[in-house]
Amino acid sequence: MFIVERTNGIVFGFLKTIGSVETMEISNIFWNASLEELKRGYIQERDSYTCVLCGRKIEKGIVYPYENRFYEAERFMRVHIESTHRSVFDFLIGMDKKLTGLTEHQKSLMRLFYQGRNDKEIQSELDIGSTSTIRHHRFVLKEKERQAKSFLAMMELLKEKDEYAPAFLPVHQTATMVDDRYNITLEEQEKIINQYFPTGTHTALTKFPQKEKQKVVVLREIAKQLNSEQIYSEAQLNGTLKGIFEDYVLIRRYLIEYGFLDRKPDGSEYWVKK
Repeated sequence: MFIVERTNGIVFGFLKTIGSVETMEISNIFWNASLEELKRGYIQERDSYTCVLCGRKIEKGIVYPYENRFYEAERFMRVHIESTHRSVFDFLIGMDKKLTGLTEHQKSLMRLFYQGRNDKEIQSELDIGSTSTIRHHRFVLKEKERQAKSFLAMMELLKEKDEYAPAFLPVHQTATMVDDRYNITLEEQEKIINQYFPTGTHTALTKFPQKEKQKVVVLREIAKQLNSEQIYSEAQLNGTLKGIFEDYVLIRRYLIEYGFLDRKPDGSEYWVKK
């Protein structure tokens, strides 16, 4: 929610978070963004800019304060990405292997490439092979880029012809296990929601599903009810989840396991992953 004030003819915006970003399906925003929008980290709409990484919406025509400075909307969106996500690159490379196609070793190399390190520095840092080994890794990544471009072009052409392709539920960017459990159509999602939340998704869950696909859908709906900007103590989180399902410990465990929540190692703090 935005608190808007007008001073000397200038409109100032102050962010005030109430609940989670419920009106936006962040995964849809992310996966539907163009390559240029993903690189930039946000999409431009008629009256606002929306972060494709977390769904934060910044309204146009408002001046936003941050660390004793004032920013117009688009510049403030870039400030938001830097302060919240470090960079688009950091966010993307932190995604699960099934979503990036990169091994941990390749991610380590790409982080160093992104930092502007030369081959000799990288070879010394990782203590692997020689500089020619690093050049080989650069070549392999370039090959993956060429393959990805060809594949994207084919998929775009396929969309124009495949009239029977179903609409699938987008995989959330923080998913920790991307496999057949996410093979869910939007029609299936609606049926599962109606089955487990017959009176609405903001009501208590009467039972927790056993099938993996159903768990994904139910957990997504539960995660939407959490405040994406709040750091929860264990007691606070338990109290919130208890209002959703009696076995709140089970729900808490699955939210972490499926990548919807993260926590400190000692379990003292919990937060919505984004």
